[in-house]
Amino acid sequence: MPLVAVLAANSISTAGTSLTLIGVPWFVLETTGSAGKAGLVAFCATLPIVVSALIGGPVIDRIGRRRVAIASDTVCGLAVAAVPLLYFADALAFWMLCALMALNGLVHTPGNTARYVLVPDLAEHAGTTLARAASLFDAVSRGARMVGAALAGVLIALVGAETVLLLDAATFLASAALVAAGLRGVHAAQPAEAAAPVSLRTYRHELREGYAYLFGNRLLLGVVVMVLFMNGTDQGWNAVLLPVHTSAELGGARDLGLLTALFGAGGLTGALVYGAVGHRYSARAVFSVCVVLCGAPRFLVAALTGTTLPLAVTMVLSGIAGGVLNPILTTVIYGSVPDALRSRVSGAITAGAELAMPVGGLAAGLLVESAGADGALLAMGAVYLLATLSPLVFPSWRTLDDVTPGAAGASGAGSAETAGASGAGSADAPGAAGMSGAPEAAGAGAPEAAPVSSSGSCPRDPGPSASSPRP
Repeated sequence: MPLVAVLAANSISTAGTSLTLIGVPWFVLETTGSAGKAGLVAFCATLPIVVSALIGGPVIDRIGRRRVAIASDTVCGLAVAAVPLLYFADALAFWMLCALMALNGLVHTPGNTARYVLVPDLAEHAGTTLARAASLFDAVSRGARMVGAALAGVLIALVGAETVLLLDAATFLASAALVAAGLRGVHAAQPAEAAAPVSLRTYRHELREGYAYLFGNRLLLGVVVMVLFMNGTDQGWNAVLLPVHTSAELGGARDLGLLTALFGAGGLTGALVYGAVGHRYSARAVFSVCVVLCGAPRFLVAALTGTTLPLAVTMVLSGIAGGVLNPILTTVIYGSVPDALRSRVSGAITAGAELAMPVGGLAAGLLVESAGADGALLAMGAVYLLATLSPLVFPSWRTLDDVTPGAAGASGAGSAETAGASGAGSADAPGAAGMSGAPEAAGAGAPEAAPVSSSGSCPRDPGPSASSPRP
C-alpha cells in the first residue's frame, strides 16, 4: 500500500535524522574540540536547506514527487557515508566535511517535501481520512525520532560517531528503496501535467504563486515569522548548545541521546493527548500556552543546573507541549492549500520557517566561545521566549480558532491515534493557507515535512520536514 510505504520510508529516514542530528555535532566536537567549528558546520548544512526550499517547489511538481524523493535520499545517503569513509582513510579535511553537509542539506528538503505533500492523496488512495493519515504520519515520525535519538547516544558511546554516520547513510538508502517500490504507478507521485512548457518564465510564475499564497494569509505569515526565530534558536540548541552542555556538565553522548529521546517521547504523548481531547478547547489558547512552554524553559534549566534530572524532566514537559502544536498547524495547512499549489506553498513555508537556521547554529558557536555556555543558553532562550509571545500580541493570531475548530473536533472525535489533525479550510480562497519535519515542529511542526517538529526543538517547519533537516 503506498501510504504504508511512505510511512515506513519516513520513519526510517526520521530515525536516521536523529542519528545525524546527534552524530555530526558530536563528531565535530570530538575531532576539533571547537564549539565555533560545530556552529560553522551547522551553518554550512542549513544554508542550502533554505536555498532549496526557496526555489524547489516548482521543481518537485515538474520532476515528480516519487523521483525527487528517491534522488534526494540517494544523494543524502552517499554524502553522509562519505564523511566516515574519508575519516577512516585519514583524508577528511574540515572543508570537505562542510561541503558534504552542505550537499546533504541542499537535496534533503525537496525529498522531505515530496513525501509530505503526498499524504492527502495517499490517504484517499488508502480509503482513510486525512486526519487519521496526518496523525499517523506525525506519530510515526515522533516515535522514530525518539528511538533514533536513544540509539544514537548509546551507539556513539559504544562504536563511535563515525560508525553511527554509516548507519545513518544506510537509512537514507533504505528510505529511497521503499519509495521506489511503494509509489510505483501512483498518479499523485508522478510529474505534474504542466499547462505551459518548461521555461525560466514559467518557473518564475509558478514560484511566485507559492509565495503569493503565503503572503496573502496573515495568520500563515505570522506563524512562519514566529517559527523562523524558534528554528534559529533550536538549531543553536541542537547543533551546539546541548552537545556542549552534555559534554561539559552531564554524562556525554549517552545523556545527549537520552535527553533528545525524552523530548521525542513527550512530543508523541502530547500529540496523542491533543488528538483525544484537544477539540474541547480553544485552539488559540492551547497553542499560545504550549508554544511558550515548549522552548525557553529548557534553555533556562540547562543554564542554571549542572545535573541530568532537572533537564530531563523539563525536556519531557517541553516535548508534551511541543507535541500539541503539530496537529493544530497541520490542520490548517493540509485543509486550506489546494493540491495544485501544495508543493509550491510548502516550499515557501519551509523556506521562511528555516531562514534563520544557518545563523542560529553559527551564532550559538560564537556565543559559547565569547560568553560561555551558560551565557549563550540565556541569550538564545530570551530570543525564544520573545518569539513565542507573538500569539498573545499580534491580532492575526485571533483567527486561529476560525480555521481549526472543525478539524480539531475531527481529530478528537476519533481515538487517541488521531493525534495530528488535518481539516477543513477554504481551499479555494487564495491566501487561506494555513499551517507543519519539516521537520521537525517537534516542537511544533510539520512532519518532517514536519509541520513544525524536530528532535529537541519546538515548531520547526510549518510546512514540510516533520522531520528535522539533517545537520
